[in-house]
Amino acid sequence: MWVNLHNEWHKVEKISKSVVWWSVILLFFSSWFPYTTSFVNSYFYSSTAQVFYGIIVLAVTYVNIELSKALEKANENNKKLKEKTVKRRNWLHIDILIKIAGLIISVFIYPPAMMLSVFITSILVLTVFTREKNRK
Repeated sequence: MWVNLHNEWHKVEKISKSVVWWSVILLFFSSWFPYTTSFVNSYFYSSTAQVFYGIIVLAVTYVNIELSKALEKANENNKKLKEKTVKRRNWLHIDILIKIAGLIISVFIYPPAMMLSVFITSILVLTVFTREKNRK
């Protein structure tokens, strides 16, 4: 998450109040990761633990999407940033769909599906961005 933000923010020229607020909200939800990860570690096959972790993961992903929109709006004339944020946001939409599927499966069928969905999205993102870098 932090690496992607770092790479995206290289192109930023201006920030707005909205960008600051979305960043604060992102930090708030991200601050729950140590607790939720510990909870899942202690109760790996618990739907409650996995769903709690999933809600935090989905919240962070959603806030990332909104932060990208706010950055794009604050830098309307910055074509390089827009290209990067649109591409990243498209991937985040796919990412969020996989995580929602993992959350639903965690509730009804197999609790560890949430953790697996996060793992799957991580592999997908790394694969796609590695291929993209190799093309350049």
